[in-house]
Amino acid sequence: MQAMKLSAPGGIDKLHLADIEPRAPGFGEVQVRIHATSLNFHDYAVVTGLLPTDDGRIPMSDGAGVVTVVGEGVTEFVEGDRVLSYFFPNWPGGRPTLPQLIGVPGDHIDGFAAQTVTMPASAFSRMPANLDFAAASTLSCAGLTAWRALVVETDLKPGDWVLVQGSGGVSVVALQMARMMGCRVIATSSSDAKLERLGALGAEHLINYKTHANWGEQAFALTGGRGVGLVVEVGGPGNLPQSISALAVDGCISLIGVLTGWSGEMPTAALMTKNGRLSGITVGSQADQAHMIAAVEAHDLQPVIDQTFPLAGLSEAFRYQESQQHFGKICVEF
Repeated sequence: MQAMKLSAPGGIDKLHLADIEPRAPGFGEVQVRIHATSLNFHDYAVVTGLLPTDDGRIPMSDGAGVVTVVGEGVTEFVEGDRVLSYFFPNWPGGRPTLPQLIGVPGDHIDGFAAQTVTMPASAFSRMPANLDFAAASTLSCAGLTAWRALVVETDLKPGDWVLVQGSGGVSVVALQMARMMGCRVIATSSSDAKLERLGALGAEHLINYKTHANWGEQAFALTGGRGVGLVVEVGGPGNLPQSISALAVDGCISLIGVLTGWSGEMPTAALMTKNGRLSGITVGSQADQAHMIAAVEAHDLQPVIDQTFPLAGLSEAFRYQESQQHFGKICVEF
């Protein structure tokens, strides 16, 4: 079978296609024929060396496919089941602990840029019945991150305001999920064309942050002075002053990205005055994924996919991600 491997110390040009032998499953393991994976910033960080990993690592944290062989002792799945990977295969539920955040596919262990993988059955959930493989593969990282921000870490109610930033995978699916929950959405972007598409997905107010530097104040005003209950924060320190301006009293900023830098200054007094919360989020638990899948099926949520690439085109896919031209998710289909 074929797999994409990464040569240390990393770099998109260090990805190469390799022939490897599939491993028969041992006790408690399953062999899965992978049909699709999707690109996340985490994968980009691994591939480019921002998150160093072992030489020869097979990248990609998301995987959707079909169980082909079931090892001894496995009762969760049978041959032919469609399955979706867990980003954190060691975090069953509850609040996170450090040991539960270890074992991320494509980073700490080999991931899903391979035609076949052999892993513990506990590394997979069932796949949403309403989705194809590419759409399903967008959920285990980006989709679950958005779900945790909207449902697990906050107490949003229908009619509450949510602010999403940009048009990447997490932001777009967060918009879709927020509308599914009956929330009202404000979306920001530097592209009027992308703002138009965000509006078509249900964003009620659209702000071009290039032409409105004080977009946080504008967002606050657009809510009638109520403020937004949740900011899905993908920018990080460069955005936080405006995000706090947009925030409602007792609102939450879910910090899920650091696209503007790893650290920076923050108006802590303004956050304190609003009794606001800054909640760092890295994806979610297996229990969270089960709840998300149930909601995706009940509402027939269809993730937005910009482009798909073949496995041999993984480098090209990452360069497209790097260009920031995409709207929604970028997938690789095998």
